[in-house]
Amino acid sequence: MERASRQGEPITRVKCVVDSCEFYQSGDRCVASSIEIQPPNASDTEETDCATFRPRH
Repeated sequence: MERASRQGEPITRVKCVVDSCEFYQSGDRCVASSIEIQPPNASDTEETDCATFRPRH
């Protein structure tokens, strides 16, 4: 996957509360250029993972 970049406008209809992510914006918004959720064969919420997450430095 091509790495996401930070964009000026948040992704509409996406709520993110992970304030330790580089793409987090106040108001629980995500300003990544795209998001990727993994793995393909997840069977419940606990098995999913945001592959776009990048720790805030």
